[in-house]
Amino acid sequence: MTEPLVDLTIAVHSRTRPVARAAASVLDHTRAPVRVNVVAHNIDPEIIRENLGAYADDPRLRLLHLADGIHSPAGPMNHGFASSTAPFISVMGSDDELAPGAVDSWLALQRETGADAVLARIRLATGSTDPYPPVRGGRRTRRLHPRKDRLAYRSAPLGLISRERFGGLRLTEGLASGEDLTYSLTVWFTSDALAYDLDGPAYVINDDAGDRVTFSARPVAQDFAFMDELESLPWFAEAPLADRASIIAKLVRIHVFDAILARVRTAEDLAEHRDELLGLLHHFQRLAPRVGRLLSRADHAVFDALRDPEATPERIIAALEARHAYLSPASLLTRNLFYALHPQAPFRTLFAGYRVMKRA
Repeated sequence: MTEPLVDLTIAVHSRTRPVARAAASVLDHTRAPVRVNVVAHNIDPEIIRENLGAYADDPRLRLLHLADGIHSPAGPMNHGFASSTAPFISVMGSDDELAPGAVDSWLALQRETGADAVLARIRLATGSTDPYPPVRGGRRTRRLHPRKDRLAYRSAPLGLISRERFGGLRLTEGLASGEDLTYSLTVWFTSDALAYDLDGPAYVINDDAGDRVTFSARPVAQDFAFMDELESLPWFAEAPLADRASIIAKLVRIHVFDAILARVRTAEDLAEHRDELLGLLHHFQRLAPRVGRLLSRADHAVFDALRDPEATPERIIAALEARHAYLSPASLLTRNLFYALHPQAPFRTLFAGYRVMKRA
C-alpha cells in the first residue's frame, strides 16, 4: 500500500465491541493514505479478526496484539503509537466512528496552518457538538492558545497529532483513570501551533456499547494519580501561574466534583472520604493559589458543605445539583465580582461552550 499519512490506532478488548464500524468509518471515507492499527488487547486476535469481517483483509488495516493483563487503554494505545510510522498519529474508541471525510479535513487544516495538532470536532451521542474546549468566542479555529482557548477542557487527544513532534509521548500506564490527561495537556501546552477543525466532519461518540465498565468508588488518590506525572513535568513546573490556574480550574470543575458526588452517597461514604477530598482541594489550592477566585458561588457552596462536619449527604448532593443550574447567578458569578468576567471564570467559559455547540 501507499505509505500512510496517518496511523490511526483503535484498541479493542471485547468481542462485543463494534470495531468493524469504527474501521469502516475511516477506510471507506478517507481519500488520503491512512492505516488503521487495531490492537487486540488481552483477547485472542482471531476473535477481533472475525469481528472485522472483510476489513481484516484490507491492506490499509493492521491487526496488532498486546497481552499485558492490565485493564487500561493506555497499553494498547501506546503499542499502536510505537508501531506507527506515518507523519501523523490519531486515536479512536472501538465503539466510536468518524463522519465521512474527517481525516481528510484534519489533514487539510494541518497543511493550511502547519499545526502540531489538529483538534477534532466531537459529536456526542445526543447529536450535539461537545462544548469542550470552549475556545475564545466559541469560534476560534486557528492559532489556538492553550490557556486563552481553554484547551485543558479537551482531555482526550482526538484528532491529528504530529508524530515528529510528539511521537515519543505516551499515555500514562498503570492508572485506574485519567491515562490521557497528561498526554493531552503536554500536547496542548507545548505545541508551537494548534488548530481546531470546528467546522469539519466530526468524531462521533456512540453510547451503544454493551460492556461499558461501571464506576465504583476508589480511594481519591487513585482517581488523581495522574497528578504525580503531571507535577513532575518541567513544562508544568515552569508554567506561568495563569496557565496552571486554567488547568487546575478545569480539573476541579470536571473531575473533583465528580469525585465528590461518587463518594457522598451515604453518611458512611462521606465520613470515609471527606478528609481525602478536602486534602485534594488543599493540594490544588497550593498548585494554583488563585484558582478559588475563578470558581462560581455554587462551586464554593459545595466546598462549604463538604467542610461542615454537620453536613449531610443530602445537603452536599443538593449543592452539587445546584451547580448545574447554569443560568442561575450562583453558577455564573464568582464570589468576588471583580473576577466575574475573567476568561477562566464561569460566565465566559460557559458562554463560549454554548457558542461552540450552536456554531456546529
